[in-house]
Order: sequence, then C-alpha cells, then structure tokens
Amino acid sequence: MTTQNNINAAIASTRFGLGARAGDIENARTDPRGYLLAQIREVGAELTQQPPATSAQRMAAYFAFKAARSTDKQDGSQAKIETKKDRGQLRGDSAGDFMDRLQLAISTPESFRERWALFWLNHFTISSAKANNQGLAGPFENEAIRPRVFGRFEDMLAASSSHPAMLYYLDEAHSIGPDSVTAQNQKRNGKHGGLNENLAREIMELHTVGLEAGYGQTDVTEFARAMTGWGVAGEHDSDSLYGKLVFHERSHEPGARTIMGRRYVEDGEAQARAVMKDLAASPHTAHHLAVKIARHFVADDPPPALVDRLKRSYLANDGNLAAVARTLVEAPEAWEPAPRKFKTPYEFLASAYRAAGALPKDTSSVVATMTVMGQKPLAPPSPKGWPEEAQVWCAPDAIIKRMNWSENFAANTVGDLDPRRVASLALGERLTPATATAIARAETRGEGLAILLMSPEFQRR
Repeated sequence: MTTQNNINAAIASTRFGLGARAGDIENARTDPRGYLLAQIREVGAELTQQPPATSAQRMAAYFAFKAARSTDKQDGSQAKIETKKDRGQLRGDSAGDFMDRLQLAISTPESFRERWALFWLNHFTISSAKANNQGLAGPFENEAIRPRVFGRFEDMLAASSSHPAMLYYLDEAHSIGPDSVTAQNQKRNGKHGGLNENLAREIMELHTVGLEAGYGQTDVTEFARAMTGWGVAGEHDSDSLYGKLVFHERSHEPGARTIMGRRYVEDGEAQARAVMKDLAASPHTAHHLAVKIARHFVADDPPPALVDRLKRSYLANDGNLAAVARTLVEAPEAWEPAPRKFKTPYEFLASAYRAAGALPKDTSSVVATMTVMGQKPLAPPSPKGWPEEAQVWCAPDAIIKRMNWSENFAANTVGDLDPRRVASLALGERLTPATATAIARAETRGEGLAILLMSPEFQRR
C-alpha cells in the first residue's frame, strides 16, 4: 500500500542520498526526515584510505619528482626512467584518492552526509591537472573540506582558500604585490613577477557573493592585493612546513584596501582573512549558496520558496551549515515527488554499485569509464566545477554511453541477483509499473538489471 512515508523513504535515499542500497529505504521508512537529520553531525576525514595521505607527504613526493626531473635533464636514460616512475606515482596517488572517494560513496550507510560533502567539494573545486597539484586532491578533501561541511561556512572558506591545493590550482602561491619588497628586488634584477587575481576573482564570483553582488574589477584587484604573500612551503623550506600556508611578508602589497565599500587596514596575512570573514557574512553569499544548494538537491530551476528558506537559515545562524542542512531536510519543497534532477556520471555509477551491492575493484577501468562519460576524475572543466543542469548530461551520445556501460556492468555483476528485487529495494515507491513489467519480462537477469539502470526513475533523482 502506498503511503506518504513510503514515498518519502524512497526520496530520502534517492534524492538526498546517492541511491539506495538493500535495506536503506526500509531503514528510512518510519521517519524519513529523522533518518536524514541523524546524518547531520560534524565529521572528520572519511576517505577509506587508512591512514589518509597528508599534504605534507604528497608535497614531499612532488618535490622528489622535481628533483628527479632536474637530474633527468643531466644524467640521461636511467634518470628518465626514474622520473617517469615518479610521475606515474603522482598520477596513481590522484587516481587512488578518487577511487577512495567513490568507494566511500558506494559503501556508506549515510549517503546524504556524503552527498552534502560532495556538494562542497564541487563548490570549492580544484583540479589535479597540474603536476604540483596531482597528489593534493585527497588531502584537500580531508584537511580543508570534510571536517567542516557541517560547521561554519567562513571556516571552510578560509581553510580551502589557504590550502596548497587551491593556492597552486589558482596560481595564488606566486602572486606578488606590485609595490612589495619582492617586486622591487625583481625589477632591479630584470625579473617580472606580478599580481595574480585568479583566486580573489573565484572566491568572489564562485565561492561567496556571486556576480549578482555587483562588485567591480577594482574590488577584485584590491582583494588580490590583500592576498599577496599567501604561499606554500617549498622544497627549500623545512619539511615540517610542507603542506602548510606560509606568509611571505616581503611579497605582500602594503597598505589599506577598500573592497565592496569596506575598508581593511594593513594587517599582513590577516588582511585577506578579514575580507573573507565579511564575504562569508554577506546576504549575497547567503543567496548565492542557497540557490546552489537548492539547485543541486531539488531542481535545475530551484523553487524560490526553498531558496528563501535556505538563505534565511544561513543568515540567522551565522553561516552554520548544519542549520542550513536541517532547513533543507525540513523544507516541503525538497520532498515534491516528481524527480527533477538528472544524475551526473559519478552519481549514476555510485547509485548503480549501491543498488547491486558491489564495489569497483579496478581503478583504471573506473577512471576510463568516468572519462568516456564526460566527467574525468579530479579534472573539472573550470573553477566553476561540474555543471548541475540536466542538458549537460543527457545528450543522446551520453545516454548511449550509459547504456553500453549498464549492459556490461549488469552482465558482470548480476550473478544470482533477482533484478525485480533489486529494483524494488533501489527505488521503493518510485518504481513505476511500466519499468517493473519491463524488468520482469527481460530474457536474462543481466538484461533485467540493465533495464533498471537505464530506466527514467533510476536515471533521475
């Protein structure tokens, strides 16, 4: 018999979460909202690698690679072999971090908590495309993002902006104030370093107030000047500093700054932190984040009433993200039965493995699959992160690729699973009679499982 709790239990696992494993919908049935609210608690690093690698360890490996590459240029073929090996290790670390993340997404019994963390990882996007960033994705997750996803937004903003992964990705590590001591010395020596505005621009446009705040180019430039001096400990520093922010006072642009109408006195490293504090507290930031959260969890065109609820919650609770998450769970707009979100490739793979009760074992195969589907691991197309909108992911060619993968996955995974039971456990009350009938009429178990994975209700959440 269909009841509202049965419908909401399915929504809790398939919309708020990453797809239902066997038993998930049943566990949520008595109190679907309470099932999700219980997952809102502060957590630390959760990647499955034990113990997780640190920024210090990964940066030491990168510096070793740089040293080997330098030797390579001088010492010939054997050194080239060693350099290739070191480069391969950096790439392997990065792929391993992604595999750890995916296996956690597949195995966790608290997939709303994991989806919430993944949202913030995409909000504060980094890429592993650059050599000096290849090993830092996992440490960035564990050190800057995951411990703070239910804390204060201001703290996560500061932690992500000062992490070496972000400082390298957006080229802040080498930004120099035009009137700083370092700049003057460079001019005398015929060198031409300079101010880099990438991180300042992305913090304002993407991470905090958004373009609708009406700031100008002068605000971006002044914020970039405030951030000068923020750098990463290098291979010539003590290894105890690896993975940490270091402030190079000689590279900092001296003087007071005015940004979005507020004046910030000269205060060294703390000047940029004062700017971030005000950006985090802005109503523009509250609105920008509310729109993104509502778009991610509910609909590409987010309900205005939900956006308003989330914005008010953010401002009333000083940017406390646990309070915002509770508001999302309690909002009636988030529980509308019609599924309006189309799964990204990552969400599709995670939910398929969760439904089948399986785990991927071959990292290279998963990376290749994700790349073919258009979501290459740890390589978003820009600092905006991976797009949310359905039209990006449901083009005909993309659907064909999902279908081919589903057929292979089902054939290799189904074993003695009954696809009809898998469908019931994975979708609950969201399973339509048409899909149930198609699965029941399939000629083989593998075909039945593939039909489930490609059904409209499985592809959407």
